[in-house]
Amino acid sequence: MIKDVKQNWQLYLLGLPGIVVLIIFSFIPMFGHVLAFKRYTVTKGFFNSPWCGLENFKFFFGSNAWLQITWNTLFLNVLFITGTILMALVTAIFINEISNAFFKRVVQSFVFLPYFVSWLVVSLMVFALLNGTDGMVNNMLKARGWDSIPFYQTPGLWPALLTFIYIWKFSGYYSIIFLAAIIGISQDYYDSANIDGAGKWKQIWYITLPLLKPTVITLLLLCIGRIFYGDFGMIYGIIGDNGVLFPTTDVIDTYSFRALRQLGDFGMSSAVCLYQSALGFLTIMIFNRVVKKNNPEQALF
Repeated sequence: MIKDVKQNWQLYLLGLPGIVVLIIFSFIPMFGHVLAFKRYTVTKGFFNSPWCGLENFKFFFGSNAWLQITWNTLFLNVLFITGTILMALVTAIFINEISNAFFKRVVQSFVFLPYFVSWLVVSLMVFALLNGTDGMVNNMLKARGWDSIPFYQTPGLWPALLTFIYIWKFSGYYSIIFLAAIIGISQDYYDSANIDGAGKWKQIWYITLPLLKPTVITLLLLCIGRIFYGDFGMIYGIIGDNGVLFPTTDVIDTYSFRALRQLGDFGMSSAVCLYQSALGFLTIMIFNRVVKKNNPEQALF
């Protein structure tokens, strides 16, 4: 190990800032999970607050909310991950088939742009479109003589709406990853397919998609590691404190935030976060084991 460090010290030096950031923002905060087992008060502080055992967990699991928010988090993330990866694949293949270099760059920039739009701006755009009184969508419906749709009073619409918004924002980002993988595919495969008379669709189906499988699995592993983490910026920015929509949009992150903000209960909020971390850890371990059993070379570890 020491010999390797001496030989490749430049590489270790380049990786040092990332390691420091990882330790500061990922490992050190893990000590905060101790609060899940304490009756924390600001006056007594982190170390002097009394222990309370599993009391915070009993309060959380004794409520009727934990099953609902767990299901919402899982269901929404399944929709987000599936929809985004599929759309990113289609987008990457479409961009790769564009022959005009200038038009290809324009399309790449266009689909990648939403990734840089903050959730605050997105939430304002969504409100401007779906507002029940003067939203653009309802104004168009009224102009045609149709009834307006009370989007912010109809919980059943929001899983689909949030999925569409998430795909719009992130599919361009993931398409760049897939596009890089497509560019890395040897042209010899396509030349051989052309000689055999295979058209574009067959080349995509029998060459491009199979060779993208490792990239898809890697992205799935990374996404599934956070499948029990709701996108707080997205959900809270768009939904806010609209309790009418909570049955289909309230996720673990927003529930934990409200427990801290409204009740000031650090212990229960920490218990919810620890529960969330445990679910994420178990999920990634199980999924990685399944991948390792079938494709050992594509597993994370």
